[in-house]
Amino acid sequence: QVQLVESGGGLVQPGGSLRLSCVASGSIISFATMGWYRQAPGKQRELVAEINTGGSANYADSVKGRFAISRDGARIAMYLQMNSLRPEDTAVYYCKLLTTWGYAYWGQGTQVTVSS
Repeated sequence: QVQLVESGGGLVQPGGSLRLSCVASGSIISFATMGWYRQAPGKQRELVAEINTGGSANYADSVKGRFAISRDGARIAMYLQMNSLRPEDTAVYYCKLLTTWGYAYWGQGTQVTVSS
């Protein structure tokens, strides 16, 4: 059983910053990719950023230059540093881990609200 636990969400003013964390626990020792997705009310879930085991990352155009994804080399964990936050970044942010055999695990989500 694998669990993904996200943390770091909250309420922040426009222009502010937040750092999300996702830590995996359970019977997992490797992965293909880890990624952050978000879902705003009434919208479909969308990819925000993802990173592979080699450290290569890709980002949604809407967050390029503002968000940075990174991973922890000592454990199965990743982070999302979010700067220059905008009201349109408001969403529930989910962590996803894709195994090398193609199975996806999801976290429970963490709310990010950008508002003055």
